[in-house]
Amino acid sequence: MADRPPLAVQLDLQPHPEGGWYRQTWASPVSVTLSDGRVRPTATLIYFLLPAGESSAWHRVSSDEMWLAHEGTVTVELGGDGAVPDEAGATSVVVGPGSGQGLVPAGVWQRTVVSGADALVSCLVSPGFDFADFELA
Repeated sequence: MADRPPLAVQLDLQPHPEGGWYRQTWASPVSVTLSDGRVRPTATLIYFLLPAGESSAWHRVSSDEMWLAHEGTVTVELGGDGAVPDEAGATSVVVGPGSGQGLVPAGVWQRTVVSGADALVSCLVSPGFDFADFELA
């Protein structure tokens, strides 16, 4: 991990399966039981760093995600909720200075693209994130 960006080292971020770097910073002490009987925290929060010029892989999770900007700007491409991402019909949510936050609804395919500068965001997921609910395209 010698090639971790300096901010990833400073914040103790680890590689994320979708690309970029992350670390969970908070999980609600309050739990919720999902309709299928699984238990999750009501919400979780992570730092997510995407270095300049990179993008994440198409993926989706089964919870809503609220993206909060700290440094730089990301474009979150939304590829619908079909069996595979609809790249041709994708819409975008820009999260950065001036926009501050953006919502990715549960079950929607997404990928994140960053431009010429590293971007650091937080993602608040509710019900809380679990890799069992994470799907790569």
